[in-house]
Order: sequence, then C-alpha cells, then structure tokens
Amino acid sequence: MNDSPLQVLTLPTSPYPDQRPGTNGLRKKTHVFQSEKYYLHNFIQCIFSSIDLRDRQGSTMVVGGDGRYFNSTAIQVIVQMAAANGVGHVVIGQNGIMSTPAVSCVIRKIKAIGGIILTASHNPGGPDGDFGIKFNTASGGPAPEAVTNKIFQLSRTIEELAICPELRVDLGTIGKQSFDLENKFKPFTVEIVDPVESYANSLRNIFDFAVLKELLSGDNHIQICLDARHGATGPYVKKILCEELGSPANSAINCVPLEDFGGGHPDPNLTYATDLVETMKSGQYDFGAAFDGDGERNMILGKHGFFVNPSDSVAVIAANIFCIPYFQHTGVRGFARSMPTKCRSGHVNITPKCFTLCRCALNRTSSISTHSAVLSRVARATKIQLYETPAGWRYFGSLMDAGRLSLCGEESFGTGSDYIREKDGLWAVLAWMSILAARRQSVEDIMTDHWRTYGRNYYTRFDYEEVDLDAAVEMMLDLELMISDRAFIGQVFTVGEKKYQVEAADNFEYSDPVDGTISRNQGLRIVFKGGSRIIFRLSGSDSFGATVRLYIDSYEKDINKLFQDPQCWIVTDYM
Repeated sequence: MNDSPLQVLTLPTSPYPDQRPGTNGLRKKTHVFQSEKYYLHNFIQCIFSSIDLRDRQGSTMVVGGDGRYFNSTAIQVIVQMAAANGVGHVVIGQNGIMSTPAVSCVIRKIKAIGGIILTASHNPGGPDGDFGIKFNTASGGPAPEAVTNKIFQLSRTIEELAICPELRVDLGTIGKQSFDLENKFKPFTVEIVDPVESYANSLRNIFDFAVLKELLSGDNHIQICLDARHGATGPYVKKILCEELGSPANSAINCVPLEDFGGGHPDPNLTYATDLVETMKSGQYDFGAAFDGDGERNMILGKHGFFVNPSDSVAVIAANIFCIPYFQHTGVRGFARSMPTKCRSGHVNITPKCFTLCRCALNRTSSISTHSAVLSRVARATKIQLYETPAGWRYFGSLMDAGRLSLCGEESFGTGSDYIREKDGLWAVLAWMSILAARRQSVEDIMTDHWRTYGRNYYTRFDYEEVDLDAAVEMMLDLELMISDRAFIGQVFTVGEKKYQVEAADNFEYSDPVDGTISRNQGLRIVFKGGSRIIFRLSGSDSFGATVRLYIDSYEKDINKLFQDPQCWIVTDYM
C-alpha cells in the first residue's frame, strides 16, 4: 500500500459532439482516442456519471480488453477515473486482457455493478486501426438503449472530469493492489485475475468435459485446428482445449494476443481467415474454427474446408440442443435470431439495376452470409418459442433476463446462450464438439442431415462501407417509398426457372415483449412467398461513415438442389 494518500483532481473539459455509442459501444480510429484531448476521459466520465452516485460508491467494476493497441494505456486511465468516481474495487484480467464473454461471466459471478470492455471486436487493430469502449451493466450484457442514450446526452454537456492521475497499476501481477486516496475512508483496491479461470469454471458446468476430452484426446479422437487470430481468445483456447481437454498444442494457432493482431484482420470469416481455410482443405483436420478479436464471434469449418454458415450453425445447435448437459438440466425456454443486421465497399444507388442484382442473386451466394429463417423452422418443429429481434445483443439479453430465451444467434458469426449476456465464440465451438461427440458424424454429415430435414437457405450479403451518411439515408428513404407502394405487393421476379412473388414488404419494427419498448427503422424487408427475402439495412458499427448492408436469402426445399456449393456463384457479375 502506498504511504501517502493519492490526490483526486477535478479537471475542466469540453464536450465532443460525436460520442454516441452504437450497439457495440463507441468505436473510432485509435488516433482519435490518442490525439484528441480528453476524448477517452470524457467518455469514461460519462459512463461513471450515468450510474447513480449511491450505486457506484464502493461498488465493484470489471475491466478487460482484447489486447489491441492502446488497451493498456486506456485501462490505466479507467482505473484512475474509477477511483476518483467512488468505485471501490476494480477487477482486471492479467495484462489487461479478458475476452468479452469472460467479462460478462465475471460481472455476473461477482455481482459487479458493470464492466468496461476495450475492443473494436472484429475490426483491425494497431496505431492505424480501430479502438472501442463498451459498457456492460450488472446483468453482464451490453448497456440498454436508455443507458447509452444517457451516456450520449452527458457527453454533449460534460464540463469536468474526476481523476487520480498518480495512481498506477501493475497489470502483469496477479493479486490485489491497494491505494489510499485523499478524503476516502477505505482504500481503493485493484485485483488482477487470471482471465480464464472463472470463465472456464462456467464452461465446466455447461458441457461434459470428460466426453469432450475423449473426443479430442481419446483412442478415436478427432483432429482439430483452432485459429485465435492473435486476439483475446488465444489464452482460453490453449488452457481449455489444449491443457485441459488434451488437444495437441499445435492444434491451436495464432494464440498469442498481439496489439495489431499480427497485421491481420481479426474477423472469423472466409474472407479474412484464409490461412485456416486453406489448412482445412488439406483434409488433415476434422474440425476447424476461428475467433474474432475479443472472442465473441466464431466460424465453424469441417473437413476439407466445409463451411458452416452462421445461420445454419445456430440452427444445428438448436436441433441438437440436448447434446449439451446444461440444457438437459435447465430445459429450453426459447430461441431467438436477429433480423439481418464482409464485404464490398462503394456508393449505393437504388436503381432498376440494383433490383436486377437482387433478383439474380436469389439463386447465388457469396462467401458472406446473413441470418436467415432457418432457425424458425427448427423452432416450429420443436414447438419452442422463437423471437426475431433487431441487430444488437442487448435485445437478446432482455429476453434472457426475463427467462424467455435459452439460445440465440446473429448473422455476423455470433452465437450464445443464457449463461452469460454476450455472444460467445468458444461456447459455440464446445457446443459443436458436444454434438460431434454425441452423433459420431462429421461436420458435413451433420449439416447435410439437417438440410434434408429442414431444407436449406442460400444467402449472400454485401457491405457498402464508409458510405456518405446523407446519401445512405436518402437511398433508404427512396427504397422505403418504393416498397411501400401497394402495387409492389404481388410483383413477380423471375430468376432462371424460379419465380419470386412479393408477399410482404416493410420497415422492420420490434416491440420488446418484456417491457414494450418499440425499436423502429431496423431494416427494410422484402419477403417472398416460400420464405425467400431481401433486406437492406444501415449499420453503425464502423469507426466512421455509414455501412449499407444488402442481404439476400433464398430458401430451397428440393432435395436435388440442397447440396450445391454456395461458393461457386459470383454475384458481382450482375453489378
């Protein structure tokens, strides 16, 4: 403990107009947080100010990040401001690293008031990359819209911030550190913890680790290859999959967290995880998976690079959910999927040619997929309630908190369950391994059996990134006007031998069944008879500019057409 009390200062500051948190917190280019005076400090102060003073006095908060550039510097500032704002105890992952699902897990286990996660998820890192700050509440989930709106309003009027600038924490040594602050009766404490252990304990209570160990290291074990992409998941993969479940050490690659993710893009999809895809194509491995920067997202691959679409992934888990012991004990309360929330960049114009693209693409797919209606068919067959929500994990969290939801997924490679309030890439991998152990089939055989039972959705998604916001909004308004015309309903579009008749078109609106909150303007939907659909949506998860997402989802139930290679068609020929 330091000998003399540390000084707490109140410093004047000025607001910034652009600190509105999105569904994944505040994301900007790293240099913005570094170069703009008090840009980081302002937002952190607004997070603390959004919590009632009586609640935060003496409270516990969890802090962690994905290890990207500026992570450790930001954590020191957060700790200094937490102490000055009355927080009594801060729990931090060793070296400042803790995956997003692990932060959610720890918040819930120790009953913390909330957590601050430093990540830009699947966005690039490094000095020229992105940085992000996300606030999770006491439920362990992302702050609801009412809280993020309050943070934004505070950021527009902030005049001062509280900080203890001389406080410095050793992030590398596990254990407690105590600090005396002036005018404080109790010491402020910081606890550096093993970022894996608490999370691993939860997984031990969800999955049968003995069964998984036999799958990975028994007499007839499978060969796996897991790519952590130099993100936060690396230490979890090494400790849980290799050290505890017995998979060989060389089955886990890129497991050392790096500030720039090794110069790569920490996005687990076919575009960026190409090294893993090529490795899997060799046929040496039976199962492969990749994770994003902070451990939320996952991509599943089978032997010879067989790709499992994220929509199909959550549907397969749903159809085989009782292979997971946790659900044998808790039962299944409900399923949920997001209404479609990488990738191509460019200016988007709504023209007849754009609709030609959509019509042609209904029978063709690219390497990026959307969340389709495939989970809906599993829910109907199992008579389990299904919810369709806007993009953003907080909507799932509301349903989980109300005891209505057990399993959920979103189109951007995110899957999770109700044991925490975040998507969880490693949980999804262990869920798949539990299914492999129970069914003793390959990934491809499990997937093809699923298609035979439920039919198959072919998908494509295009992202038009860094689009001028005004132009994007104008485009969406023009399109909404077009599909709102009564004459649009019933129109038939022909693609090859298939005809698609418009059954419905709307701007998706979500009414939360728990609290009645209405979320409007969540995406423009064109739904065809038979279950196919086209969706346009504005997304705000990038560091600057707008992203227009175009989704195309074509349902196929003809058994002779279920096994086409979705990568053999190139939609861009029609642009």
